[in-house]
Amino acid sequence: MNCKYTPPLLAAVCGALILSGTTRAMAGADENSAAEEKIVTEVSVRTGKITTATLHGYVSAYGSIETAPATADQPAAGAQLGAPSAGVVTKVDVIEGQHVEKGDALVELNSAAAAAEVERQKTLYAQQNTSLKSLQDAEAQLALLRISAPVAGTVVRINVQPGQSVDMSTVVAEVMDLNRLAVSAEIPSAEAGDLKPGDPVEVSARLPVMTRLLFVSPHVNRDNDTVLVRALLPGAGGLRPGQFVSLRIVTAVHAHCLAAPVESVVTDEHGQSVIALVNGSEATRLPVQTGLRENGLVEVAAPGLQAGQGVVTVGAYGLPEKTRIRLVEASGDLSASTNSAAAK
Repeated sequence: MNCKYTPPLLAAVCGALILSGTTRAMAGADENSAAEEKIVTEVSVRTGKITTATLHGYVSAYGSIETAPATADQPAAGAQLGAPSAGVVTKVDVIEGQHVEKGDALVELNSAAAAAEVERQKTLYAQQNTSLKSLQDAEAQLALLRISAPVAGTVVRINVQPGQSVDMSTVVAEVMDLNRLAVSAEIPSAEAGDLKPGDPVEVSARLPVMTRLLFVSPHVNRDNDTVLVRALLPGAGGLRPGQFVSLRIVTAVHAHCLAAPVESVVTDEHGQSVIALVNGSEATRLPVQTGLRENGLVEVAAPGLQAGQGVVTVGAYGLPEKTRIRLVEASGDLSASTNSAAAK
């Protein structure tokens, strides 16, 4: 309708029609806006549960297997044997891999003359024609030319053969007690502060070996900023000297603490650790304090947090506050209860 040139009454009617149309248009826009507000986005997630667990703190490292060091009760479990004097090897009494007892002869140098002198001194001493000191000196000289095992164990190396000339710098043989081994490792000084003798140690092997720290060095190696630690091994356990192994030293034990799946704990925009608690078909964010981590679990603490509560795992990162959720996979009783709530 053209309302440009009309009598006053007709102009009023025209204005009313225009106002009515505008009002209806605004009402329609409000209805569309309200409809849009009623649309709720559901986020597909997976869930887990808050549990009670015993978690451990560890210092992990790589170490090497070696023979046990000397203690107050026992000598060192291994020894490299040098020539006691210059000479020529006349006899090798053992082979590599052979078991020997303490005192067994391993290698002899040119000892024939020394052995003959011992026999001569014995005869003279029996005839009272020499002193006891002369006999003992002859026996000591012979002992220097016969290299014996200082401990019972296995001959792991023979480095000489008959006819070979040796001097006091020559290592002629090596003996190890393979049932008395230790593991040593170098720990970064930043991680060694809480370590102490007696801490439990788990050594990775064909079968894991459990032991305890024997020694924590008070000295920091300046070359690599590490601290030496050592633990005795309970029997060989299939391990060999020189072998590299991984080990874990237990530094803390938190028993019966609340724990959540690692993937359920995320960091929000403020750098705070949070979890998304499942409440029916909604997920509510809850700030938590975190602690030890082990076997896919992380220690969590927050007011009101209890074992058995459901938490979002896959899909937890960036989840808005009080978001409607739809489970694509749930564990245990949580699946039934949440799906039931969502169906309502």
